[in-house]
Amino acid sequence: MNMPSDIIIRAYRPADCPELLRLFFDTVHTVNARDYSPEQLDAWAGGRPDTEAWGRSLSEHFTLVAETSGIISGFGDIDNSGYLDRLYVHKDFQDMGIAAALCDRLEMGHERITTYASITARPFFLKRGYRVVRENRAVRQGIELLNYFMEKTL
Repeated sequence: MNMPSDIIIRAYRPADCPELLRLFFDTVHTVNARDYSPEQLDAWAGGRPDTEAWGRSLSEHFTLVAETSGIISGFGDIDNSGYLDRLYVHKDFQDMGIAAALCDRLEMGHERITTYASITARPFFLKRGYRVVRENRAVRQGIELLNYFMEKTL
């Protein structure tokens, strides 16, 4: 895992929202395709996200954006309770340490962090010291998605 030397982690700006939505869609439909069916991927990340709701949520949470060579390469957000809501890395920037760099910053100042991790993300969180509390079956648009409720205490 070689972290790019020119990675910048910065605060989210509302103008980032459209690009983060594209990154989310592309990442889910490529990286997560090994663990979920096409129907599940469409239910998870459909082509018509609620941009206003996403923007509001990202602004209300502590949200960080990773840039590599001027390209948004990842983002993540956490709320005041320590719930890590989203953590996504651009499909072309996988396995470079970007998710770890974002998590290092997002986890700061929290004694306990919880998240719902996808099948794909579960090994990443296990390596970071999270434990599976329970399997979860989320239902999106009538389609069931397996994920894991995980926690980490610092």
